[in-house]
Amino acid sequence: MQDRARATRKVLLESAAHLFVERGYAGTSVNDISDHSGKTSGAIYFHYSSKEKLALAVVREQFASWPQLAAAYAAPGVPPLEKLVALSFRVARSLGEDVVARAGARLWAERRTIGAPVPTPFGAWTLACARLLAQARTRGELAAGVEPSAAAVALVCGFFGHCTLTDEMPDRWGRPERLEQWWRLALASLQAEPDPAGLLARARARIPAQADDPHAGRAAGATQAGTSRAGRPAAPTPPR
Repeated sequence: MQDRARATRKVLLESAAHLFVERGYAGTSVNDISDHSGKTSGAIYFHYSSKEKLALAVVREQFASWPQLAAAYAAPGVPPLEKLVALSFRVARSLGEDVVARAGARLWAERRTIGAPVPTPFGAWTLACARLLAQARTRGELAAGVEPSAAAVALVCGFFGHCTLTDEMPDRWGRPERLEQWWRLALASLQAEPDPAGLLARARARIPAQADDPHAGRAAGATQAGTSRAGRPAAPTPPR
């Protein structure tokens, strides 16, 4: 029974995430989630009690996945700026391809329409970024005049803003190429001895292949699970 309940919650959460990405919080109803997931509205209320609670569960699921991404870059001996850049590419990939991460980002942007406080990722990411920048300064890798805490705020705000706006830009470049251009500008100011191209090459070499990503199949899996009771196919994941 516990396994069945976990499986039901997973289907409901991922179906809701697909719809939140496609339609937003206000444009998604409990009946929509029921149709998309193939589960009854009673099952939704049993497991989450309300659409609001389900939306918050999506955001928490997004946050819960991020320590797994960061863990891959915790090994000693890796230069801190390389860790920071490599991690940013993993987070960007998650925001672009993982339906729960995409939904969490949209729900946070629409937080004023949700009748409960929505957790924010920025505090934890700013602290992690400041820690890595402080390590870089200790190693003599940070440019003179760069203060880790202030720079971390600027980088985190710039990064999440960049990821949000990238979705709205023409596909002249893909997401990784746009992020690389962003880092070239940032690293030219951050590094004591600027070498953005070299650092980016080393950092990107540390990123696991797509098949090794723990979230690589989540969007497809949720779509396959999300067939309506009326036999309608689940709504497709929005184009990246």
